[in-house]
Amino acid sequence: YGDMMRVPGSSGDLFSAKARGGDVLLMYSPLEAVAFAGSHPEAEVVFFAVGFETTAPATALAMQQARALGYANFSVLCAHVQVPPALEWLMDQDEGRPDAFLAPGHVCAIMGEGDYGRLAARYRTPMAVTGFEAPDLLRGILMCVRQLENGDCTVQNAYGRYVKPEGNRAAQERMKEVFEPEDRHWRGLGLIPGGGMRLRREWEDMDAALRFGCGKSAHGADEASGCLAGQVLRGLIRPAECPFFGTSCTPLAPLGAPMVSGEGACAAYYRYKRS
Repeated sequence: YGDMMRVPGSSGDLFSAKARGGDVLLMYSPLEAVAFAGSHPEAEVVFFAVGFETTAPATALAMQQARALGYANFSVLCAHVQVPPALEWLMDQDEGRPDAFLAPGHVCAIMGEGDYGRLAARYRTPMAVTGFEAPDLLRGILMCVRQLENGDCTVQNAYGRYVKPEGNRAAQERMKEVFEPEDRHWRGLGLIPGGGMRLRREWEDMDAALRFGCGKSAHGADEASGCLAGQVLRGLIRPAECPFFGTSCTPLAPLGAPMVSGEGACAAYYRYKRS
C-alpha cells in the first residue's frame, strides 16, 4: 500500500496530493478505513481499493461491514483487477507471447487453479503456481522447463502449502456478492476484456466514483508520459532500453509502475544494473 502513494496518476500521485494539503492517510487494511469512518462521522472516507483477486475479498468484507454498521460516509474507489483475462490478452498478441507462465500464488490461494488450467490447455502453454521465495520460484521454473521439454501443457502447483486446487471458497463468495467483471484499461497494456472488477448495482451507493462524480479515466498515465512500461512488462524491451530510464524516470520520480515498487523490473534494473 505504501508504494501506491507514489504511483503516478493523471494529475500527480497521492504523496503530492498530501503535500498540497490533501487528507490522505496510509492504511494497511480496508477494515481500518471502516473503523476510521465510524470514529469520524463528519468526514467522507474513500478507500482506494487496489490489487488483484488477492485483496478484493478484504474490500468486499469492509463494504459489508460498513453497510451493516450504517456508516454512510464510507465509500470505495474500486481499482481491482483480474489476472486470467490479462494472461489471455497476452497470449492473443502477435509479439512477445510467453513460452510459459509462473502463476501468482497469492491470487491462486484465493481463486484456485481452475482458470489457469483452462488457459494452459487452450494456449498449449505450461504453467506453474509459485510463491515468492527463491526456492518456490526455482521449483516453478523447473516445472515449466520440464513441461516444455516433455511437450506438456498443464498447470502444476509449486506452492501447495498455501494453494489448493479449489482456492478459498469463502473469499470467492464475498467477492461474488460485491463485484462483477468489467473491461478495464491496464496501465501500459491497454483495454483488457474482463480485466477489472466493478461494484454490483446493489452496492453502487458505496461507489466513490459515482458519489463524487469523478468517473474513471479511459487511459493510464503511462501513455501520457510516453513511458514504455507496457513493453517492459511484456518482455519486449529491457528497462534500460526505455529513453526515460534513469533520467526522468527514477524510483524517487517514477513515470511507470515498474519503477515504483522494489519488485518492479525497472526499479530492480535501476538498483542493480544500470546498463
